[in-house]
Amino acid sequence: MVLYTGKSILDIANQNNFAIPAFNISDWAMFLGVMDVSEEKDAPVIIAIHPDEVAHITTDLVQAMHARAHRSSVPVAIHWDHGGTYEQMIEAIQSGFTSVMIDASLLPFDENVALTKKVVDAAHAVGVQVEGELGTIGANDSYGESGAAEIIYTNVDDAVRFVEETGVDSLAIAIGTSHGLYPSDKNPELRHDLLEQIKAAVGIPLVLHGGSSNPDAELARAVSLGINKINISSDIKVSYHNRMREILGTDERLREPNAIQPEPIKALKVTAAEKIDLFGATGKAALY
Repeated sequence: MVLYTGKSILDIANQNNFAIPAFNISDWAMFLGVMDVSEEKDAPVIIAIHPDEVAHITTDLVQAMHARAHRSSVPVAIHWDHGGTYEQMIEAIQSGFTSVMIDASLLPFDENVALTKKVVDAAHAVGVQVEGELGTIGANDSYGESGAAEIIYTNVDDAVRFVEETGVDSLAIAIGTSHGLYPSDKNPELRHDLLEQIKAAVGIPLVLHGGSSNPDAELARAVSLGINKINISSDIKVSYHNRMREILGTDERLREPNAIQPEPIKALKVTAAEKIDLFGATGKAALY
């Protein structure tokens, strides 16, 4: 397989009614775990890295990801998640990301359109595809990928106009999800009716952010109604780091990563595999 752009990898999902997991990674071990489990499940995968994660691992790691992706038996896209500025998007393109997201959802509609179109024009010129966002995702915590304090649901008519005026290849919509982990007193509830209306109106691949902690049945129904990419960050990171805490607690002399990380990677893979199955992506690499 080769590296795919966001459009080419998502178009197949759109045509075949499944969703590709976009797993946010923030270190090399997590990346390898996601790659390995995707190959074991014969599933296409999107490696997502948002600006805080980019700052942590640096763009230097992207070329190593290219090398691993080119050896992969499944389709892979490397995606800059929640880019905030045109300059960040140019950095992403120059660094080797094959897909980018410009998130101007907190700006007024016309400003969101203008910035997104500017990114689309630049990215399409070099074969990189663009995800935009309309409406706002909620926030459960203060981490870098968190969204707005309040969910503003995507308007159907606005979505049609946004896609037409920007030429965006995929669209992240707000139908009731929040970034991060839900507190015990908060239950997510997706607006499947709104999703159905937006999909019928725009037709392009739709993206769901804030997919961690949502009930499986809600996510499965969202996939059946036209979601083609679901971002998963908190769920795999919690599995990874909870197991790491357990391993480190067994022996204070443990210090070598190759003695510490294998079990956390296994835990991450279990959670990632569950998401791959849930989204209907298992076995779908054969479609590419």
